Amino acid sequence: MTTIVGVIGGGQLARMMIPAAVNLGIEIRVLAESDGMSAGLAASGVGDYRDLEVVLAFAETVDVITFDHEHVPQEILRELVSRGIAVHPGPDALLYAQDKLLMRAKLSELGLPVPDWARVENSDQLAAFLADHGGRAVVKTARGGYDGKGVRVVRHAHEADDWFLALAEDANGGALLVEELVEFKRELAQLVARRPSGEIVSWPVVETVQRDGVCAEVIAPAPHSSGRIADVAESIALAVAEGIGVTGVMAVELFETVDERLLINELAMRPHNSGHWSMDGSTTGQFEQHLRAVLDLPLGGTAARDTWSVMVNILGGPAEGSLMDRYPTALEAYPSVKVHNYGKDPRPGRKVGHVTAGGDDLDDVAYQARATAAFFQD
Repeated sequence: MTTIVGVIGGGQLARMMIPAAVNLGIEIRVLAESDGMSAGLAASGVGDYRDLEVVLAFAETVDVITFDHEHVPQEILRELVSRGIAVHPGPDALLYAQDKLLMRAKLSELGLPVPDWARVENSDQLAAFLADHGGRAVVKTARGGYDGKGVRVVRHAHEADDWFLALAEDANGGALLVEELVEFKRELAQLVARRPSGEIVSWPVVETVQRDGVCAEVIAPAPHSSGRIADVAESIALAVAEGIGVTGVMAVELFETVDERLLINELAMRPHNSGHWSMDGSTTGQFEQHLRAVLDLPLGGTAARDTWSVMVNILGGPAEGSLMDRYPTALEAYPSVKVHNYGKDPRPGRKVGHVTAGGDDLDDVAYQARATAAFFQD
């Protein structure tokens, strides 16, 4: 009998699980938010992931539930678990990816390195934090932010007044997360995978390059990271995964500070943009590994295939036509670069695909990846 994995969410992460599932002989079914989504190739249903009856009906057709995103409400996740449905990662772990305030509190409880932070419910509390931190800070909404959304650098308490007003108008109340504005040299990401029985593996730490709050490039491994940086990044991610009981792939986004510290920025409990390089550049790509993990199968090797891998996101896409219209010139110019098309309509700033190059010379590898991605962007 074929094992069936159900994925809630129809985005590109669910789409990229499909070939990995096919290779393993696993059937994959997707509950998409609407017709025509990126993972429509495997969509067996369309519905609202916030509707308990919709999610239950979908879950009853599969052996295990996993996710393309972290937004399924806790009450639905816990109802699935109460009915004996396998959910990976489970609600007790996903809680910390869904709420940044809870995440910061848990990481602090575990003794892991995070920026100085506070929960603030009004402008007076924010003003006090600013006064204690040099007059600058980062304010984040506790829920729902991604790709730079829900994040502001502020110098005056009134710059978050609209968010405080929205919280005051919400019958559930709430608070914002405020953090010190970290002086960092670069951003890193450490990807790990953990299965329910406890086996855990990690990939090389990578450097991520952000533009306008969106990941633009990933270099694997992170340059000048061998030794202490790699060891510390791995130890942090392993401690997070064990401490909150993650099952599946998890990415820990990190700041490398100007004073040589590593601080946790964000967590993602699913395959992550920082791990896309592994599809072509690692013994086991993150999407295959995620499926192995949620099914509690032995995990695959994570060694890099090349000295260097560079992943570049295709952001926005061509002003006219589709990505496929650009294939003839792009694929001929750089035949060794791998192109991944998410099947999305081009739109400014939208992640519509990515490319990955690998080799022994970082400058050459980065050039090939950037040049190939440029063919698809106007």
